[in-house]
Amino acid sequence: MTSRTASCSCGQLTAQVTGDPVRISICHCLACQRRTGSVFGEQARYPRENVTVSGEATEYTRAGDDGPGARFHFCPRCGATVYYELLGLEGFLGIPVGAFADPNFPSPTISVYEERMHKWVAPPPGAEHIF
Repeated sequence: MTSRTASCSCGQLTAQVTGDPVRISICHCLACQRRTGSVFGEQARYPRENVTVSGEATEYTRAGDDGPGARFHFCPRCGATVYYELLGLEGFLGIPVGAFADPNFPSPTISVYEERMHKWVAPPPGAEHIF
């Protein structure tokens, strides 16, 4: 069974995951752009029971464009988001793919909020497109 560890920049907050993610997506919404400081956010969704968190976290709850939003958990020392709760989907946790620091992580299969996508971004071939 696959096991990976996501971590904040300083290593204080971690999320150990087992198994494969049930969904890997990129989100082009403006809130994800602001949260990540990049032009999109990429996240892997795991069943909550497959994630073990350790370390101290601070949280921030954000309303969603569609749906109830998310509760982000980030390191109070370095500020990096390590996991988030999907409000309305309590059985899952989202992990920002960059927190794994693994260039071999599988590609996203879904691209959402593409109406806000930067013109130079090209989602992976075969990804489902949601505007």
